[in-house]
Amino acid sequence: MKSKVFSFASVIVVVVCALLASIFSGGKYFALFSILAAFAVILPFFESFERKAATELLALAAVMTGISVAGRFLFAPLPFFKPVTAIVIVTGMSLGRQCGFMTGALSALVSNIYFGQGPWTPFQMLSWGIIGFLAGVFSEKFYKSKVFLYIYGGLSGIVYSLIMDCWSVLWIDGKFIPARFSTLVISAIPVTASYMISNIIFLFLIGTPLCRTLSRIVKKYGLKLK
Repeated sequence: MKSKVFSFASVIVVVVCALLASIFSGGKYFALFSILAAFAVILPFFESFERKAATELLALAAVMTGISVAGRFLFAPLPFFKPVTAIVIVTGMSLGRQCGFMTGALSALVSNIYFGQGPWTPFQMLSWGIIGFLAGVFSEKFYKSKVFLYIYGGLSGIVYSLIMDCWSVLWIDGKFIPARFSTLVISAIPVTASYMISNIIFLFLIGTPLCRTLSRIVKKYGLKLK
């Protein structure tokens, strides 16, 4: 418990210091410090998962990351219509919040080797990581209600879009300007709608069979999920 509190406190301190540094620099390096802050949030999850997770769970996370990356490659010709978020959600609800975060973050990192690495990568990692983590938190409700799962899939499209719009504002202006953010959010409504619809469609198509398969593996090996 103490290690978790210390880890959480360290993340908060790094993020606050990064933002304060950007403010005192006149906003000149706001985008850079925001990227560093995003990494500060992501890295403790990597360290904790690698240190504590069972070998079988690490292998499953790697497999699900591979499936997610392959899905993004396969649907590359279709803009804004990808199975990544759905796969990350299923991973989180079936294998636990830590595995969901890792699969989401690694899906962005690995697939961007093909789609292009850049300052947007940590924000994509953070976006999909958060979506996978929360899927693990609400997994019991998802199993009880498919409607709730589909609603979460739709909301995940909004979450992803909003976080990436934040990155766009920071990168364009070097600081966060609410007016710019509002403009980007409004202009991205068609794209966000595509994210929402694709998430729901893929959850409907692959959610149940994937959940059943992963649940059998978890039960067979007696894995402890976190």
